[in-house]
Amino acid sequence: MGLFGLFRRKPHERQGFELYGAAVRAARHPAFFTTLGVADTLDGRFDLIGLHVALLIRRLHRDADPRGAALAQAVFDAMFADMDFNLREMGVGDMSIAKRVKNMWEAFHGRAQAYEAPLAAGDAAALALALARNVWRGGQEATAPGPVALAALAFRIDAALAAQTLDDLARGTARFPAPEEDPA
Repeated sequence: MGLFGLFRRKPHERQGFELYGAAVRAARHPAFFTTLGVADTLDGRFDLIGLHVALLIRRLHRDADPRGAALAQAVFDAMFADMDFNLREMGVGDMSIAKRVKNMWEAFHGRAQAYEAPLAAGDAAALALALARNVWRGGQEATAPGPVALAALAFRIDAALAAQTLDDLARGTARFPAPEEDPA
C-alpha cells in the first residue's frame, strides 16, 4: 500500500459528491426563498441542504444492498468536506474550523433525527412542526403555509427517492421534485 495508498479514493467518493451536488442544486430552488419564505441566509440554506441530504441518506440506508450504506456515508462525507471548504473560503480561521464543522454535524444529525419519526409515521403535521422549529427557527407556526408546504414536499421527495433504483443512485444520479411555485 505505502505511498500510493494515500492517493486512493474512498469507495463511492465520486458518486457521493455527485449525489450531494444534486441535493444542493435541489435545495437552491428559488421557490424555497420566495414562495415558501425560507430565509435566504447561511442558516436557511444549510437547513434546506440538510433536509435534502437527510432525505437522500434516509433513502440510501433503507436499501438492503450494502452499497446503500456505503453511498450514504459517501454523501455525508461529501457534505461535510464541502462545509469545511466553504468555511475556509469565507475566511474562518483554521483554529475554529473543526469546532464549527462539529457544530454543523450535530445540527444536521439532530435535524435528521427530528425528521425521521414523522417521515416514518407519515405524520405531516409533526414534520411541519419540526421544520417550523428548525428551518424557520420557530418564527412561523407549524400550520403556516411555508412549513406545511415544505413538509408536503419532503414527503414527495422521500417517495421520489424511494422510487429511484440503487443502480441509478450508485451512478451518482438523484432526482428531487421541485417545490411548487404557488402552493395555494
